[in-house]
Amino acid sequence: MLSRLGALLQEAIGAREPSIDLLQAFVEHWKGITHYYIESTDENTPAKKTDIPWRLKQMLDILVYEERQQTAAGEAGPCLEYLLQHKILETLCTLGKAEYPPGMRQQVFQFFSKVLAQVQHPLLHYLSVHRPVQKLLRLGGTVTGSLTEKEEVQFTTVLCSKIQQDPALLAYILEGKKIVGRKKASREPTALPKDTANHRDKDNSHSSAPDRGPPLEREPCGAQALSSRLPAGTEEPDGGTGENNLITSLLGLCKSKKSRVALKAQENLLLLVHVASPAAATYLVQSSSCLAIAEHLCQLYHSLPTFLDPTDVATLEGISWRLPSAPSDEASFPGKEALAAFLGWFDYCDHLITEAHAVVADALAKAVAEKLFVETLQPQLLHVSERSMLTSTALLTALLRRLRSPALLRETVTFLLGTDQQPEAPEDNPRTLCAHLIGHCDHLSDEISIATLQLFEELLQKPHEGIISSLILRNLDSRLYVARGSPEPESYEDTLFLCLVPEEAKTSAFLEETGYDTYVHDAYGLFQECSSRVAPWGWPLGPTPLDLHEPERPFFEGHFLRVLFDRMSRILDQPYSLNLQVTSVLSRLALFPHPHIHEYLLDPYISLAPGSRSLFSVLVRVIGDLMQRIQRVPQFPGKLLLVRKQLMGQALGEQLDHQTLLEGVVVLEEFCKELAAIAFVKFPPHSPYLSLSPAPEGQV
Repeated sequence: MLSRLGALLQEAIGAREPSIDLLQAFVEHWKGITHYYIESTDENTPAKKTDIPWRLKQMLDILVYEERQQTAAGEAGPCLEYLLQHKILETLCTLGKAEYPPGMRQQVFQFFSKVLAQVQHPLLHYLSVHRPVQKLLRLGGTVTGSLTEKEEVQFTTVLCSKIQQDPALLAYILEGKKIVGRKKASREPTALPKDTANHRDKDNSHSSAPDRGPPLEREPCGAQALSSRLPAGTEEPDGGTGENNLITSLLGLCKSKKSRVALKAQENLLLLVHVASPAAATYLVQSSSCLAIAEHLCQLYHSLPTFLDPTDVATLEGISWRLPSAPSDEASFPGKEALAAFLGWFDYCDHLITEAHAVVADALAKAVAEKLFVETLQPQLLHVSERSMLTSTALLTALLRRLRSPALLRETVTFLLGTDQQPEAPEDNPRTLCAHLIGHCDHLSDEISIATLQLFEELLQKPHEGIISSLILRNLDSRLYVARGSPEPESYEDTLFLCLVPEEAKTSAFLEETGYDTYVHDAYGLFQECSSRVAPWGWPLGPTPLDLHEPERPFFEGHFLRVLFDRMSRILDQPYSLNLQVTSVLSRLALFPHPHIHEYLLDPYISLAPGSRSLFSVLVRVIGDLMQRIQRVPQFPGKLLLVRKQLMGQALGEQLDHQTLLEGVVVLEEFCKELAAIAFVKFPPHSPYLSLSPAPEGQV
C-alpha cells in the first residue's frame, strides 16, 4: 500500500528519480502557490480553476505519506517542520481572508480540515497552528448564509473530534494564546515543542544538501512580495484571539438556514459542553457564550406573531432540536414555522443544560431564566392586554412541556413560584408573578383562566418538590384544617364520592364506556407515575400527629386551592371547557401520594376545623345547590341525557335552555367518579396507610 502511494506521489510530483526528495517537492508546491500571487494579473479567475487546489492536495499527500514513513513515533518529519517553521498555515489563512482568488477561503478551510484530520501528529499545541486556527475561526460563523458554511462546519467538526480525543485541548482552543503560554511555561508533556531551535537543528541537515530547498529559518518563498499583492487590511496582528472563537463560530453556524449545517454545528456544540474540563467550563461561563445562546432564544421569541391561538401552540407536536421544522401534515397557521424554530431552539438549550458540565449548566440555565423568562416573558404575562397574556401563557406552558433539565427546571420554578415556603395567610397580597398567575386562574376572561390552569397542570407534573410544596403542602403541614380533639382516621372510604350525585342527575349508566372501571384503570397508571416521580422526596406514609397543646389558629388553604375551590363552587354556572380544566387540575393534585393531600382532598369523614372547607365540603354545597335548581328545570333527566350525548358527539348540538347548568352536571358526575377511582387506587380497601406498591393482580 505504501509503495503504491509512493509511486502515485512520484507521478504526481513529477519526480523522475526512484527516490523522491519529499521536502523539495513540498517546497516546490508551496513556491508554486506563492508565485501565482506574484505573477498572476487576472483577479477574477476562481481559485478552483487555478492550480492552487491541486498543489494544496499534493502538499497534504506529502505530509501524510511522510508521516507514514517515519520510523520514530511522535517525531515531526522535515515537511511538517517546514510547514510549522515557515508559518504556511498563517499565510494561507491570510489568503483565505483576502478571498483572492475568488473561492480561496473555501480552499483554505478544506486544507486546514484535511491536515488536522489526516496528520496524526498532535498539531494544535503548536503556536504556528493554533494561531491560524483561531484566525480561521474568526473568519467563519460570523455571517449567516456564507458561501463557505459547509466547509466551516467541516472544519469545526474536525476540531471538535480532536477535542473529544483530548478534552484538555478545549481550553487551548477557547482561551487561545493565554492558555498556550501557561502550558508552555508548565512544560506539560502534551505541549509539544514548537518552532524552536530544536527544529532548526534538525533542519540544518536538510539545508546543507544541495538542491534540497531553502534553509528552513528563512521566510517562506515570496512572502514579502505576496503580502504586497493582497488587499489592504488583510494582515492581522498576532495579539489575542478576539471575541470570536470555536464556540461563537459554532453558534453562528447553528443559525444557518441549511438544516444539515445547523444540525452538525449543534451536535458539535453539544459535544464541547459535555467534555469541557473545569477550566474550560469556567472560561465558558466567564465569556458571553451562555448569554449568546439565551439571546438567540429571545430573538426567536420576538420573531413570533404578537398573537398565537393557544390551541395551535398546544397541538404543535413533534418539534425537537433535531427536527425544528413543523410537520407538513399538520394544519397550518400564521407563525407556525417561527413557533417551531423557537420551540426547537428551546429544546436545544434544554439539552445543552442537561449534557453540560455542572458549572456551564447552571450558568446557561440562569441566562435563559433571566433573558427569556424575566426580561421577555414576564412583562407579557403581566400585560394589561388579554392577547399578550394569553399568548405568553400558552407559550410558557409549551416550554414547560418540553423542559427536562434539572438546572433549568429549578430556575423555572423559582421564576414562577418564588422561594417563600412559609404558610400563606388570607390577608397576604403579594405582588409576585405567582400571585398574578393564580389570580389569572379566576380571570374574567375564560380563555385566560383555562390557559393559566393548563400552565399549573403542566407545572404539577414536573419532578420538583418545591412546586407542590409551594402551592399546597406548606399550608397543610400543621393540619390546621382538622378540628382539635377529633380522632385520627382508621380507614378511608372511596365510594362516598360516588354517592354524592343524586340519581336523577346521573346519566352515565345509560351510555357505554363511561363507567367507573375506566376511571380506576386510568387512575392506577397515573398514580404509579406520580408515585415514582415523588419517591425520592421521602414523604411520610401517615399524617403528622396533631399537637393538642398547640394553640388553635385559623386555617387557610392557600391562594391556589382557594381559587380552585371557588371555581369548583361555580361549576354549575361556568363553561364546559373551563369546568373540565378546573377538575383536571384538582384530579392531578389528588393523585399526589402525600397523606395530608389525601386527607384534605379525598377523606369525606374528616372533622373540619371551624371556618375550614375541604374539596368534599365544597362538592356537598354544590350538590345542595343542584338539588334546588333541578326542580326549576322541566324534563331535567331527558335534557341532561341529551346534553351528555351532545358532548360525546352522539347527538346534534342544538342549544337547550339551561345548557350551562346541564353541562356542569355532566362534569360533576364524571369528576366524582374520577375522585372515587383515585381514592380507591391510593388506598385499597382495608388499608389505612399509603401503599406505593403495585395493586394486587386482578384488582384493576
